[in-house]
Amino acid sequence: MAKTVPSALKGRDKVSSKTKISIVGLGYVGLPLAVTLAKHFDVIGFDVNTERVKELRQGYDRTFEIDTPALRASSMRFTTDIADTKDADIHIITVPTPVDPDNKPDLEPLKGACSAVGPVLKEGAIVVVESTVYPGVTEDICGPILEATSGMTSGEGFFLGYSPERINPGDKVHTVDKIIKVVSGQTEEVTDILADIYGAATSGGTFRARNIKTAEAAKVIENAQRDINIAFVNEATMIFQKLGLSAYDVLETAGTKWNFLNFTPGLVGGHCIGIDPFYLAHRANEAGHFADLILTGRRINDSMGKFIADCIHAKLSGKSRILVLGLTFKENVPDLRNTKVKDIISVLRELGHQVDVHDPLADKDEAKQFLDIDLIENLADLSEYDAIVGAVAHSVYRDLSPAAIEGMIKDGGLVADIKGIWRDTDFSNGIKRWQL
Repeated sequence: MAKTVPSALKGRDKVSSKTKISIVGLGYVGLPLAVTLAKHFDVIGFDVNTERVKELRQGYDRTFEIDTPALRASSMRFTTDIADTKDADIHIITVPTPVDPDNKPDLEPLKGACSAVGPVLKEGAIVVVESTVYPGVTEDICGPILEATSGMTSGEGFFLGYSPERINPGDKVHTVDKIIKVVSGQTEEVTDILADIYGAATSGGTFRARNIKTAEAAKVIENAQRDINIAFVNEATMIFQKLGLSAYDVLETAGTKWNFLNFTPGLVGGHCIGIDPFYLAHRANEAGHFADLILTGRRINDSMGKFIADCIHAKLSGKSRILVLGLTFKENVPDLRNTKVKDIISVLRELGHQVDVHDPLADKDEAKQFLDIDLIENLADLSEYDAIVGAVAHSVYRDLSPAAIEGMIKDGGLVADIKGIWRDTDFSNGIKRWQL
């Protein structure tokens, strides 16, 4: 029996502009990757969200990762019919990998994507997973699903690869066309193909991981490491609060040492740092190891919302009117997934305070549907709040003048500055300040 050649190479010695690539999932990871690859290859993007695809066809990206001129100039095509990807030499899966209510890995979106791709796989196609997973998922979970739905054998009829995403939402510096891309394939030949594909798309170059499981493991510790470092700073912040010190003042001072790591305190939400450590802990448990440090870091970071709310409550006199500025998980992005600002809001409301919320980047309908929060659409004419909470460091809040903030708050009211947005701002009218 003749050995199957990956279809990306069939009839030629290397990949070319005729190489056909499908991107499965067009969110924060998939869309920027698709637009970048489309500059060099024949790319089609698939997503199950019909409204999302309709918007992309019109040149609008609700995530703000790709601007309208770039999107409209792209040669890529969009579809909601997976059958349209049947000619692809390479399928790249970029769907979310969340956790369930018990913080266990929820692989259903990834399994669903594999089940959809399997029936349209042509002989020799390569399936690359970019979603964050624990070591073993690509080969031990995705592979069998693709085999069952395609009728082919992994490593013979089709091939597997893994190239972990490193998208940082809102980051316009470390974009997918500039970062080092880790690649790993089921065979050396597949790894070579992926190095050619991603190497054409990024000026940062590629790094060939020893194997797929190594690449999976490397990805999952990237965010776990960051989570632990933030947890240390958050715990130190809790200590400093009891000592009457600002963590920002302490960190600024400690930062003058050449090897001090620059991490800041706050809320750890989103779909990466607050999620990925649970994937590693889950796999560790399966291997008979309790990931004590990793889970302790998660516990500390997940407790910060309540800690902050309790600190703000302690600075107020009785039930108060509070305005929270910012709801998304991160500054200057519209993403509400796993935002921990909701924890602050919930605790403050449980303590009897009236809490209004404003965020110009967040989708009003999503805030109501998923968080049960009604967003105020305009800051104009707001006044007489007992406290203002700077929860997310959106540029629009950094640009607020002292007069604008003072106009929204009572004389002698409280400005609670979680992110150090207004550290250098002087307020009048007897306004009190609190910050981490």
